[in-house]
Amino acid sequence: MASVARRLFSTTSSHRQASATEACSELLTRFQKGPVSIRKQLLDANQLQLLSITLNRTPSSFNPPPTGTPIPPGYHLVYFTPSIIEAELGLDGTDRTVNPLSPFTRRMWAGGELTWAQDRNALLRVGQEVKETTKLLSAEPKTLKNGGEMLLVGVEKTFSNDHGIALTDRRNWVFQRELTPENPMIALPKPEEKDLPTGKHQRDFCQTPTSLFRFSALTFNAHKIHYLPEWCREVEGHRNAVVHGPLNLINMLDFWRDTSKNGDTEAAPKSIAYRAMSPLYVDEPYRILMEHESGPEGWRAEVWDSFGKQSMKSTIVE
Repeated sequence: MASVARRLFSTTSSHRQASATEACSELLTRFQKGPVSIRKQLLDANQLQLLSITLNRTPSSFNPPPTGTPIPPGYHLVYFTPSIIEAELGLDGTDRTVNPLSPFTRRMWAGGELTWAQDRNALLRVGQEVKETTKLLSAEPKTLKNGGEMLLVGVEKTFSNDHGIALTDRRNWVFQRELTPENPMIALPKPEEKDLPTGKHQRDFCQTPTSLFRFSALTFNAHKIHYLPEWCREVEGHRNAVVHGPLNLINMLDFWRDTSKNGDTEAAPKSIAYRAMSPLYVDEPYRILMEHESGPEGWRAEVWDSFGKQSMKSTIVE
């Protein structure tokens, strides 16, 4: 296994490694003077069409959606993708634009919150030129249960059109110590399968290698945990390719739109706050449960795997 792991690494870091506190300080200093990036992009019909097909939301068609078609909640994730050459990616394939100092380069998407403008005139639509502004919000050192260090980094992306800010996307990233050929993670055996939990509103999924490939391609995501089995098993300690957290963020929002708004193509909630809790794997069934709350929270959505673990939870405010 060690020889396989070594083969998957092209280089290893030889310079002095920073502490979590030093890495946070450097990251905050690097971006204290302004945004991480400001980009403009035309929201084209092709990305929306291909994502809808990937999600099985529309039949295959040679006719893309017309100009003015609303971008459904969450579908913005296939726009403003990382524009970085391969040589500048991390060893695990991740975008290093906001990466802290070594050794804290192993990034995981931990959760976040999306908020939408409630004016339907302000919706993101096909054919619009939209401005994305990315800012670093926070960087905090954290201690793991085993005594190790990690970083919790907050990033905010705002998406603006002629009506102002249409969407604010706040993301929380966890950065742990990079893996090396000498200390790869060991994949745990597959647990015993259990019955999926049930609820009033439920929807079942089982991602295939094709669906993961297509979503990685549409988001221009080269993170190896989503497509390279050797890397997953011999380096990261996963039993197979990992389902993208953002893919299930979109699935939860689609389920809410179908359940609460009868599939209204212009419906967007006020917000969704979500947190990733446990990985899901390719070719393994899982289920989204959704329940309406009596209070101001609106809806609660949960993602459960077929081994009794909760993978993601969210609160959707209408």
